[in-house]
Parts: sequence; C-alpha cells; structure tokens
Amino acid sequence: MAQPGRPAFSSQNGAGQPQHQPYSNGPVQSPLMNSACMSDGQGHNSLVPGLYSQQMATKHPLHASSGLYNYGGSQHVSPSSNYHGPGQTLNRPTTGSTSLATSQVGPVTQMFPPLQNSAAISTSSGANLPAHSNWQYGQTPLNQPMMGSQANHFAHSSATAAVQPLPSGNTTLPTSYHYVSSPGGPPVQNSYTKPGSASLPVNQLTYSPVRPPLGPPPIASPALTRPTAPPASIASEPVQNSTTKQEAGDATSIASDGSLIQNNYDTIEGGGFLANMQSPSAPQNLKMNRHVGSSYPSLPPGYQNTSPPGAPRMQSSGLQYQGGPQQFPPPALGMNPLAASLGGLSLQPEGLRSINLLQDRNILPAVPLQPPAPNLHEDIQKLNCSSELFRCTLTNIPQTQALLNKAKLPLGLLLHPFKDLSQLPVVTSSTIVRCRSCRTYINPFVSFLDQRRWKCNLCYRVNDVPEEFMYNPVTRVYGEPHKRPEVQNATIEFMAPSEYMLRPPQPPVYLFAFDVSHNAVETGYLNTVCRTLLDNLDLLPGNTRTKVGFITFDSTIHFYSLQEGLSQPQMLIVSDIEDVFIPMPENLLVNLNESKELIQDLLKTLPEMFTKSLETQSALGPALQAAFKLMSPTGGRISVFQTQLPSLGAGALKPREEPNQKASAKDIHLTPSTDFYKKLALDCSGQQVAVDLFLLSGQYADLASLGCISRYSAGSVYYYQSYHHQHNPLLVEKLQKELKRYLTRKIGFEAVMRIRCTKGLSIHTFHGNFFVRSTDLLSLPNVNPDAGYAVQMSVEESLTDMQVVCFQSALLYTSSKGERRIRVHTLCLPVVTQLSDVYLGADVQAIMGLLANMAVDRSVSASLSDARDALVNAVIDSLSAYRSSVLTIQQPGLMAPISLRLFPLYVLALLKQKAFQTGTNTRLDDRIFTMCQVKNQPLVYLMLMMHPNLYRVDNLTDEGALNISDRTIPQPPILQLSVEKINRDGAYLMDAGSVMFLWVGKNCGQNFISHVLGVSDYASIPHNMTHLPELDTAESSRVLAFISWLREQRPFFPILYIIRDESPWKPSFLQNMIEDRTESALSYYEFLLHIQQQVNK
Repeated sequence: MAQPGRPAFSSQNGAGQPQHQPYSNGPVQSPLMNSACMSDGQGHNSLVPGLYSQQMATKHPLHASSGLYNYGGSQHVSPSSNYHGPGQTLNRPTTGSTSLATSQVGPVTQMFPPLQNSAAISTSSGANLPAHSNWQYGQTPLNQPMMGSQANHFAHSSATAAVQPLPSGNTTLPTSYHYVSSPGGPPVQNSYTKPGSASLPVNQLTYSPVRPPLGPPPIASPALTRPTAPPASIASEPVQNSTTKQEAGDATSIASDGSLIQNNYDTIEGGGFLANMQSPSAPQNLKMNRHVGSSYPSLPPGYQNTSPPGAPRMQSSGLQYQGGPQQFPPPALGMNPLAASLGGLSLQPEGLRSINLLQDRNILPAVPLQPPAPNLHEDIQKLNCSSELFRCTLTNIPQTQALLNKAKLPLGLLLHPFKDLSQLPVVTSSTIVRCRSCRTYINPFVSFLDQRRWKCNLCYRVNDVPEEFMYNPVTRVYGEPHKRPEVQNATIEFMAPSEYMLRPPQPPVYLFAFDVSHNAVETGYLNTVCRTLLDNLDLLPGNTRTKVGFITFDSTIHFYSLQEGLSQPQMLIVSDIEDVFIPMPENLLVNLNESKELIQDLLKTLPEMFTKSLETQSALGPALQAAFKLMSPTGGRISVFQTQLPSLGAGALKPREEPNQKASAKDIHLTPSTDFYKKLALDCSGQQVAVDLFLLSGQYADLASLGCISRYSAGSVYYYQSYHHQHNPLLVEKLQKELKRYLTRKIGFEAVMRIRCTKGLSIHTFHGNFFVRSTDLLSLPNVNPDAGYAVQMSVEESLTDMQVVCFQSALLYTSSKGERRIRVHTLCLPVVTQLSDVYLGADVQAIMGLLANMAVDRSVSASLSDARDALVNAVIDSLSAYRSSVLTIQQPGLMAPISLRLFPLYVLALLKQKAFQTGTNTRLDDRIFTMCQVKNQPLVYLMLMMHPNLYRVDNLTDEGALNISDRTIPQPPILQLSVEKINRDGAYLMDAGSVMFLWVGKNCGQNFISHVLGVSDYASIPHNMTHLPELDTAESSRVLAFISWLREQRPFFPILYIIRDESPWKPSFLQNMIEDRTESALSYYEFLLHIQQQVNK
C-alpha cells in the first residue's frame, strides 16, 4: 500500500494546485454537463485577405470557465497579463531591393491596432503537485471554482451562438463509393487485412455506382423528430448543443465583426461521449441489456430480429435474403467461454504463476517481449486493433475504480495513430456512419439488432443503418452491412466529405528558418541542410499547390523574395526586431514548382553568403514571430535551425546551467525561464502552424524554454549536441539521414484527434506534443508518423453487466495532396471482476510508457527526486497489493505475477537513463531532450531507449534468421544487461535506440576481427572507429545485415561506436549495463532487496 508521506503519481496534474488556476490538465468534473452558460469563444480568422476567402476555425470554449483550454502534455496555464502576441500580418511599405543586396527596412508605424486579448499562460509545465502525496491513479474531481474565460490574441466570437437543430441519421450525399489507393500513401489500400500483417499483392478496386435491382423498397424506420432550435439569445443552452454537434448541419457562430462563421473543429469532428450524454434527442435506451453483439465475421447473413423494450417492431421489408431471416444469438465478445468458466486456469496457467524475483533473476526473455493478447473470443480478437497502433496498460479492464485502485496499476492508453502502414483500407463514401449520440464511428465491435439497426458499442444507443450502407461494394451484395469494410477492420481511413472542412484544405506550406550567426556558420550545418534540401526538394510531400519559403537571422531578420521571373533571389533585411513586420506581402512563400530554379539557386548560395559574418547575436524570438506572421494565413510547418542561446529581442535567454556541478535531484532548471515560446506556440497552433526545432548547439541553449515552441504546436525537437562538420563528422551523417526522413515522411495538416471510450470510462490527462482545444479534442497543426501519444484514464462508473469495453481514436487531417481524411482505430478489451485477472492482463511495457510520461510531468511540476521516488513507489505499491490481496499463501522473497516480472527491472532502467539519473554530469539540455523524447516517442522506441538490447554478434548464424527481400537477417538472442554476460573472447552489440555500441573483447577471435572489422589484430582496431567495412565474407554480411535491419526499423539514425578496452566510449557502454551497480545507482539485485524491504513493511 502507498505509504503516507511518500511521493507517488496523482491521478491528475492538477492535484494541489492553487484554486485560481484556470488552465489545467487534471480532470474537470464533467464540464460539458454542468456549464451554466456559454462564454466568449476563442476564434482565429484568416489574416490576409485574398488567400482564403473563408474564415479560419473559431474555437468555442466549453463553458463559463472556458478559458479552460488544456495544453499538451498535461500542462496547465495560469493567467498572465498584457501579452500582445504576434497578431496579424502587417502590410508595411515594400522595400526596394536588389539582387542579394541588403535593403534596410526601418520601423514603420503599425497600420492596425494591436489585438487586446491575449493567451493567459504560465511558465510552469504541469501543475504544482504537492511534494508528498498518496498513490492515486484514478481521477479526482476538481472542486475549485472556475475562472472566467481566457483567450489568446485571436478574435472573439460572440457569447451567443446560433444553435442548429440536430439532423436525424447520418449525413447522406449522392451515392458514390470508391475504394482507392491513397495518393502518396501506402501502395496497398484495399486488402482489408490487419495492419502490421504481411503485405499482400492487391489490385486497385474502383466501385462504380451501379447498384443491382433492389426489389420492393424497404419499409423505412419510424421518422426521428428533430429538436427545435432554441432562440439564439438563450445563453444558458447546454454547451454540448453548440460545440459538439458536427458534420450534421452548418453550425455557425458570430464573429467579433458580426459576420457568421463556421464553428470549430470540435463541431466538425463531433463531441465525445460526455458531450452528448444528455442530448435531448438521444433515446433513453441505455437501460437495455448491454450484451454487445458482434459483426458476425464467420456467420451467414441473418439478424436477430429484436427491438428494444417498448419500441415498435419493424415491419418486414419484403426483401428476400438467402436462407431466410434466421435468428441466432451473436457470439460473445467477452472472454473465451471456456476460460471464463474455468477462471482462465485451463488456458493461461503460465499467466497466473507467481515467481520469486530474488531467486529467478534471469527473467529477461531472449526474444522481444510481446504485449499480452486480450482474452477475447477468437473471432473478435482477429478483428482487434494492432498493438503497434493502440495499446492499453491493462488488457483486462477492472469493473470498478475500487478494483483498479486495489491493483495499484495505472490505467491508460498509448497510441501511435499516424504510423506508416503497409496495409490500410481506405473508404470513399458519401455516408460516414456514426452514432447519433456519441459520434462514434461504426466499427467491428458494434452489434446489429436487425438489418436496419445497429447498437453503438460505446454509448449503447440504437442507430438506423443508412440505405447506402446496406450495399457492400466489396462483395457487391445488398443486405449485408455487417460485412462492409468499416465493420471488418479495426483500423480504417475515410475520405472525408466537405462537411468535415472549415475551409478549403490548406496547401502544403514549408518555411525554413536558419540561424546564420557567426557561431552557426562555424558549425557548417548550413552546408549539410541545404544540400539535403536540394537533394529532396522533389520528394517534399505535396502537390501542385506546395509552397516554400526561407528566413535567415542573426541580429537582424532576412527574408528572401523568390518571385517568378527574377534572375536570382532578393534578400530583404528587417533590422527592427522589437516590432517585427513582413517587408512585402507576396513572393516570400512561393509555389515550389513555379519557382524551383530560384529556390535551388538560393539553397546553393546560402551556405556561402554568411561565411565572413562576425555577427554573434541571435534573434530567434523575433525570427519566429516573423515566421508566424508569414505562415498564419494558411498554416503549415516551420522548421527552425538554431545553434546557440537566443540573445536578442523577444525570447532572449540567459545561461542557467552551472558547469561542473553534478546533477542532484534538486536545483535543476527543468522549467522554462520565459513563457514567450509557449505563448507563441499557442498562437501558432490556433493558425494551424507547427514548429519543429533543430538544435545544433555545443553550449547550453536552454532547451527547457526553446522546446515549448514545438511541444505546444505539435512539432518535434531534434538535438545534435556539439554539432561540427569537421570535429564531429558522425553528427553530420546523423543529421543528413534524419533530415531526409523528416523532409520526405508523410505529413498531415490542420489535424484534430479525439479519443472516445465506453460509457463508464473517462480520460483525464493527455501526454504528447499538442494543444488540448477542448476537454478531449487534441489540436495537431501537423501530425507525423513518428509521433506517439499517451492518455491516463479512470473508471467513472461501474462497468456492471459489460463483457467488454472499447476505445476509439479518430484523427481528422488534411493530406499533403489536399484530401480531408479520417483515420480511425478501435480497440476492444474484456472487463474483469477479479484482482488476479487484472494482474493477469497487465502490459508491463505499456505501464512503463505511461509511468515515464507521468514521471516527466512530476519532474517539471515538483522535482526530479519526487519523480524518482514515485517510480520506485509504483513498483512497491503494485507488488504489495499483489502480495496482500492475490497470493493465498505468503511466501518468503519478493513475489510478483509473471506479467509484472520485468516491472522492477524496467523501473531501475528508467532511473538510470539521462532523463532521471542523478549524481552524474548529465548536461541539462541532454536531460531535457531525453524528456522530450519520452513525451513524443511511440512506445517501441521509448522502450529501446529505456532498456537497450544486447546481442552477441561474433557467432551469428542463419539459424532462425528472417528472410526479408532476399536478405537473410540473423536473430541472435537478447542478453541481460550485465557485465556478467559479457565474455572477453566475444563481440557484443548494444542497441540503445539512438546509439549503438559494438564492444569487442580483448580475446575476441581472429576470425571476427579480420572478417568483420577488417583489421589484422585487436591492437589495430582504431579508437574512433564508427563504421564497419563491407567485406566479402559471410561473417561481415551477417553483421552488416543485422545492424542495417535494426536501423531501418526506426525514424532516427543511430550512430555506431566500435569499442575496445581503452575506448573513450566505454563508460557510456557500461552506463547502459542496467543490472550492474554504478557510482550513483544500485544494481538490480540491490534494487530488488530494497523493494522487498518496503513490500514487507
């Protein structure tokens, strides 16, 4: 049990925060349900006339406290005064300019008054948690009074909104199905196989809208009445009727100028379950039997002809179905009946076994650990979402919060929603079928009551099956809606109709901002970046509308006119960094195809233009303000390259790191020193602009402050410590490879994501890089396939009578080809009532991923020592609960269920990584960057960074090897991270995610040294060797194939260091030996003894 006075993770990051903190990422006590009235909205409008005639999204807050916008990564925002953010693109007099001449543009009187309302933001990242709190994973209500609305600099919308009536049924347009290959996406879109499965050859299938004769028309279901729209002046209308209805109807609101504009993305994507629980139009059928049916994956056509109690029976449609309207009960979605009857003992005896960790210390599996498979009916599990995309910390969901609290394990989800997939069914249909109450997308886990009605698996509302959905374009059969691809695939992508757009899909716009100060020129990074850009210019995701622009900066800001017809680019210099403006309204962002030659000329000359610069100052903040003003009319991506601490203008920073001071658990500057970058990021997010930061600094650059620009705008952070083209050539290759991936990978623009879950469950904290636009709507100006997200959940209501629960994520985005798309993932898990079953289904890697995210927040909001203590207490509490509540016979030692056998090892590994280690000379920016990776990396990469894999590679064979594309990939066993497992006559490869070490023992065989390393003897191995030669030997081929295969599986490029005994990289190699004692950390065995002592108290 959690001990009083011990730090442990709270359910929320708002615990213990001051009462008047209006911004929080902790749980809000159902704000959608108890709002008294609607408050002013937070809008954002198109700032440059002519580019987009339609106005931008207007963001409606949720209720009277609706400054309560949550910011990404479980952050809260507190009031601040007088921030006049970069509000508009200002049209100032155009400067006369000559080819690459430096035309000075002085300050000009601002033509428009500054906007007065500003984003209220604090510098803290995460709520101020008490230093000592009892363990609590569940959600705790916020009882403090809410503050008035806050808004950023975007235009207000009126407090009264015209509320449109809810339409009946689904939005239906003229019938048109196309199952098409995604342009620029995976080549195979039509196989309807589970993501992650082997790629199968599939031909493109296009369905023409020719329907077979239908026979007598079916009898329509009873007409649904529409609620009448209340007068627009009623301010006390429940907010769900204005902010959460979506593609149904043209929701509008009133802008500050009195014009009607479309509602926000919350309106477009549709409200979450909480937003619609009290919808007056929803039939009250929630008291029905909650036995959820299935989509009949293996049964002949036919339906249970049942109706809800008291509902009128449907008349026969007159349609003839093969075999007649047979009645049969659908298979259970829950646990396998045999497993349920025997308590799981007959099917999973291994999973219920307890082990003594002090005796069985060699527990690391020799192959990569697989997530536990949910104990579902076989037919249902075949349809479930891939664990690579959607993973839950507990694959057996406890029925009550009390049971969850008793287990002392966190409940949460880890998502990789935009992952590159080899198989992705893409559906083009005029009707996207969704629940009319909670807006869940139809999925494999809904149940069909008959051929005309389906029951939502999240809120249990009964919905009508639209006429168009009755026809299956794959089988070309009418009357089998349960066999359509939407009901056969847990991961699917819809081509969204125009109702899912607030404006025309934006063009792909890429702006590059380069630091060109003397320090930046010295590093030589411009050569690498410009060369890589030149090589990949044609591979940038986009179409004929793609736009590109460039900004450089030192103590001034340089713009580049790339107007079609110019003989060479023109530079325009703005020296007034205190009041930044755009020197000319056009030709700074230009069409890539039309101005390609000018762009290529600029990229060829940029590295040489500043070689003689003696300017040492860096005005990063003003450059970002200028970039924001340039990008805000359309949205897009800003890629900023920075090499030093910003020293001029807004956002200037001062050194905070004390050199040569060993990192203690206190006095570490993990919080931002200014809120400038956070405020600017929120402004960017409002205008659909994301900022990606490339930091190439040899000195302290305050990544804790700079990283906010990416974190809150849904961007990414890349860090290349001590980058130099001559002194550190390894980083040149790393930057080149990672920049190529960055430039050419798939990208989604103006995206929003919502995660829904079955009634009774609730989400209360989000982790990742984003901005929480409403209670549960994540704003992602850019979304990329390398980003991961995590959420914490709680059981709000008892899940009595439920066999399963479901989770669904919906990502609405604009592709680089200008298509509006919706990618939907649905996960189904069983509900259990026994504590032993909860432990049985624990996914230890997912638990670690969620705890790592929580620990980063705790480090920032409280202290590093609190985060470390809470991680240790997580192990103690869960094993104590298991010992006291599950074990029937108390045994000596440290007992753990087999599902949690690696829990102590993984926690110790996390404590020894840069983000959380103490007592070492970890550079502050290194620590912050590792924390950024924890918050933004998908689980598979996070686990590798946390607990590296160790392989012996001097004796590789083809036994058990993989055969991929005519290549043979050896699969050596994974070894424990201890020097005990290392033999001096072997060679060992350590894969730590972003770095690899090849350790060669002193007595390593001559065969490996000569046939793999290509040297005559051990003494001839160079100290700085980082590349393996390609030799014409079987040994060399196997090692190179294995290393290449490991590198190909991740979006970043790991550097390889070959280490011998005297190598300077040997300490880094040994530091990753998690199970061994270090100067400042316990060994694994000592850690287990400490855990046992606490458990037995």
